[in-house]
Amino acid sequence: MTDVEVLELSNGTKLDYDLLRKSSLFLRAINHPLRQKMIELIDKEPKINVTKIYVKLRLEQSVASQHLAILRNAGFVDAIRNGKFIHYAINHQRVTQAKSLIESINQ
Repeated sequence: MTDVEVLELSNGTKLDYDLLRKSSLFLRAINHPLRQKMIELIDKEPKINVTKIYVKLRLEQSVASQHLAILRNAGFVDAIRNGKFIHYAINHQRVTQAKSLIESINQ
């Protein structure tokens, strides 16, 4: 890739590479079997904490935290502080955005 941040094609179409990178990270966040399982688990048990997640999915705590961070950064889950605990909940609006994007690409 070149140092060009925006590519303008001869037909006038502009492709913003930074936006493309962000979109790629957004879709990669949910295109992983473990993160998909985490989303399903969090959806079934709203406001679940990381301990319950790694115990139910039989993971190391660090692995669960790493994947939760990816989901949080992409906006698929929200971290809700309750005293010293952090609970996770699905951001349904963000999941709906992903669904719409995926459907529009595959039309």
